[in-house]
Amino acid sequence: MSPIDGLIIYIIHPLLNLLMLVVIVGVILSWLISFNVVNGQNQFVGMIWRMTNAITEPLLGPIRRVLPTLGGMDFSPIILILLIGFVQGYVLTELVRLF
Repeated sequence: MSPIDGLIIYIIHPLLNLLMLVVIVGVILSWLISFNVVNGQNQFVGMIWRMTNAITEPLLGPIRRVLPTLGGMDFSPIILILLIGFVQGYVLTELVRLF
């Protein structure tokens, strides 16, 4: 196994898994705040909300600019999750195969 294989398998792939988890947590938290299930003014909830936005907004912003909102629904997290899955499933395996 080459050093690039180890980098991809042990660092990049788990980071992409973590990013996917953060996107899902951000979506669920936005629903919970929107439907007043959790209080957005709560310090812990606010901290989690700010953290997920800080991590995902640089990635979701460009997708939102290209993708129109349909009926008030934001489909950019779905597109981001699909892109992460594509990178994990195709791009990283091709990189491992290349090296």
